[in-house]
Amino acid sequence: MAADPRIKDVAEIRTVPLFDMVVGLHPRLDLGDGPLGRRVVFGDAGGTFEGPRLRGEVLPGGGDWALFRPDGAMALDVRLTLRTHDGALLYMTYGGRWVTPPELRAEMADPATRHQVDPARYYFRTNPLFETGARRYMWLNDIVCVGSGYLVEGGVAYRVSHVV
Repeated sequence: MAADPRIKDVAEIRTVPLFDMVVGLHPRLDLGDGPLGRRVVFGDAGGTFEGPRLRGEVLPGGGDWALFRPDGAMALDVRLTLRTHDGALLYMTYGGRWVTPPELRAEMADPATRHQVDPARYYFRTNPLFETGARRYMWLNDIVCVGSGYLVEGGVAYRVSHVV
């Protein structure tokens, strides 16, 4: 079969670092099994972010309305408010997937030690988007990002990159 003649060569997708972020989490709220899986809310207790073009704090009050699917994967639904070092407010949302292999699930179940598991052993990726009315950061309204997540003591961390 011949390739579709409408397909064009386009530039490879590249990324540049945007920031690293650490978010503390409140104890999880387990809403139980629903029609799509087990819904769990992880409330954001605040944190920090820092990168080449922006830095600041993650304000408490957001969170992740996560869905643990029957196949063991977790679908993320995160909403956070960030305050930059110069006072601008940014609304950050992202979905994503956290897939823990079956042989790793018992090790990841212990909240006291799961942050010690090497993140290379699980798949934790996100797709952050931003909204702001702050003039200095309007460029964030028009970009797409990707992130790699991993567990830290008391919360979660992400390395976020801008897709250019």
